[in-house]
Amino acid sequence: MAVCALCAPSAQDILWQDDFCRVVLLNDADYPAYCRVELLAHIKEMTDLPPQDRARTMKVVFAVEAAMREVIQPDKINLASLGNKTPHMHWHILPRFESDRHFPNSHWGEAVRDSGAQPLNTEVRERLQKVVIERVECALKN
Repeated sequence: MAVCALCAPSAQDILWQDDFCRVVLLNDADYPAYCRVELLAHIKEMTDLPPQDRARTMKVVFAVEAAMREVIQPDKINLASLGNKTPHMHWHILPRFESDRHFPNSHWGEAVRDSGAQPLNTEVRERLQKVVIERVECALKN
């Protein structure tokens, strides 16, 4: 059996982490603010988690979405938890713009135009991290 990529320490840019999960900023040229919430334990399905951990996971996902809406201001945000290739619980939080490479299709689908995406500059990346930390920590207190 292959080693699970999400069980290893992340090589991605970690915006926030505790002993339960982490928020990583993926290095995606077409979707510069694309984040993923990854559980640290190797759990396959949401229903494998006790109810309080399901709720905790979604609090983090929704906090990241809210932070992304505030900082990046996309036209839409896609949330997805698939895990077909990596059966380790994780959620994708993907900002979408009407001008993005795949819009209105899934970002995994066929592209409909060339990418005009620009990488996140340092200032926006730092602001996103600050707001993610604030939103997640506030959500987990409630």
